[in-house]
Amino acid sequence: MANSSTAVRVLGLLSGTSMDGIDVAVADLRPGGGNPDELVLTPIGHLELPYPERLRADLVAALPPAPCTAERLTRLDTGVGQAFAEAAAAGLDRLAGGSADLVASLGQTIFHWVEDGRARGTLQLGQPAWIAERTGLPVVADLRARDVAAGGHGAPLASTLDALWLRALARENAAPAAALNIGGIANITVVPPDGLVLAYDTGPGNALLDLAAAQVTGGAQTNDVDGALAARGTVREDLLARLLEDPYYSAPPPKSTGKEHFHAEHLRAALAGLPEPEGADLLATLTELTAVTIARECHRHGVRTVVGSGGGMANPALRRALTRRLTGGTLTTSDELGLPGGAKEAYLTAVLGWLTWHGLPANVPAATGARGSRLLGSITPGAGPLALPEPRRTPISRLRVAAETDYR
Repeated sequence: MANSSTAVRVLGLLSGTSMDGIDVAVADLRPGGGNPDELVLTPIGHLELPYPERLRADLVAALPPAPCTAERLTRLDTGVGQAFAEAAAAGLDRLAGGSADLVASLGQTIFHWVEDGRARGTLQLGQPAWIAERTGLPVVADLRARDVAAGGHGAPLASTLDALWLRALARENAAPAAALNIGGIANITVVPPDGLVLAYDTGPGNALLDLAAAQVTGGAQTNDVDGALAARGTVREDLLARLLEDPYYSAPPPKSTGKEHFHAEHLRAALAGLPEPEGADLLATLTELTAVTIARECHRHGVRTVVGSGGGMANPALRRALTRRLTGGTLTTSDELGLPGGAKEAYLTAVLGWLTWHGLPANVPAATGARGSRLLGSITPGAGPLALPEPRRTPISRLRVAAETDYR
C-alpha cells in the first residue's frame, strides 16, 4: 500500500468488445497532496488473461443477430463472472502482492440497446458476486446503467479519465486533444483547452476486421495479426464508399454503438452486388474504414494531438492508415504519456471504482448525453462488513499519472 493514509489500491477489470480476454490493472489512487481537486494515479501493473476457449466461442455465438435464450444468457453471466473472479485473484497475487482495497469491474458488454439514436438499455455480463466471493473484496460493478437511466449512452465512460487527464495537454498546445481507444469499437474523447468535453463511438475499430480475418483464414485467425493481411492488400474504393454510407457515421454525437450493429450481416450487406474482394483487399479496405471514420471526427473538432490506446494501436497497418489520414495532427500513444495503452481501460475502471467508492459522480454528461452528473454502479460487499469512506466534498477536476517512486 502507498505511504499515504488516503491512498486506495483498486483492481480494475473489464473485457472489451473484441472479447479477446480480461484486462486486469492495479492502481494506487490518492488525492494530490497540495491539490485536493487532483487525483494521482500510480500504475502498479497490468496483465491480460484469455477467456477459456469454450466461453469465448459461446460469447461470440450469442452476439446479435444470433438468437439468445434466457438459459444461455444465464450460463454466460455465470461463466464470465467466474472468469472475472479468477482474473481478479490472479491480479491480486501477481500484481498487488495479495493486497488491495477494492475491485471495480466493467464486465463484458453483450448488448447495447440503441433505438432512434437513444440508448434504451445496456447489459454487461459477469456477476460481481463471484468476484467478491473469490477475493473477499468489495466490488463496484454495473457502471453503465445509471448513466443510461439518466438519458445517457452509458458510453464512452473513457471520457471520465480522458477529461481529467488531457486538459493540461490541450491547454499547453492551445488546441483540442483527443483520446482514442481502438477496441472492437473505436471511440474518441475530445478535450478542448476550456469548455465541454465531447466523447462518442466513431464506429468499428477491430470488430469488422476480426470478422473478416476469421472469414479469410477459415477460422485459423481471430484477428489480422500485425496487420499482415491488410498490408498485402489494396483498398477497394467501391466497397469503402458503400461501407461509409451507413447512417451511423453521419448521426450527431453523443452516440454509441457496438457489435449489435457492426456484425457479420452488416458486412455481408455491404458486399452484396459488388465483385467479391480478395481476402487481403477486404482487410485493407476495412482497415481504411476504421482509419477514415476516426480521422474524420478528429478533423471535425480541430484536434491537433491524438493519444491512442487499445488493441488496434498494436496493428501497424491500422496505425499507418490512421497517421496518413490525420493530416495536420499528431498521433502519439498513451504509453508515451505514462499510462500503459494496453491497459488504459482497466485503469479507467479503477478510477471509476475509486470515484464511486468516495461518493463522487463518475460520468461526463456532455460526453454521454446524460441529464447530469451521476454516481455510477452498485457495490457488492466483500467478506467483511461494508465500510465506505466518508464521502468527499471536493470534486476531482484533474488527474495526474505518477511513477510509483513519486510518493513512496
